[in-house]
Amino acid sequence: MAAKSLSSAKARRRKRLALALGALLALGGATALVLTAFQESLVFFYSPSELAAKPPAPDRRVRIGGLVEPGSLEKNGQDVRFRITDLTQSIAVTYRGLLPDLFREGQGVVAQGTLAGDGGFRANEVLAKHDETYMPPEVAEALKKSGRWKEGEAPPTHPFAPESAP
Repeated sequence: MAAKSLSSAKARRRKRLALALGALLALGGATALVLTAFQESLVFFYSPSELAAKPPAPDRRVRIGGLVEPGSLEKNGQDVRFRITDLTQSIAVTYRGLLPDLFREGQGVVAQGTLAGDGGFRANEVLAKHDETYMPPEVAEALKKSGRWKEGEAPPTHPFAPESAP
């Protein structure tokens, strides 16, 4: 009788061990699926200087930000071309669609899309700042890294802005 209860206890332990291993395997699989989905939806931010130094894969969705370079805006119906600069480097951007109302040359902008084969950037979304004093945090950080703007100074859109009357 003791041998029977001993083998029954071993069988229960094996069953619990198998269930625990199965649960761990299922948890690992679910974690892998979540991380894969997260990786596909993750979008990194680059300044034009960072993009020139270390470009991502051509099919990778990224965000770029900086200032719209003065004199670079060209509109042809819904097709738009402009350049984004961090005052050190710049990159040509093509976009098809309606631009935000506050989009204009010399203002902060963030564009999301992919690198084009010609070294330019194809945007599928363009975001402009929402008032005169706001600059997207990523753009401000990129301009600070380039050494062209310091915290506490007026945003560097002023060199591009029209002169105001005294």
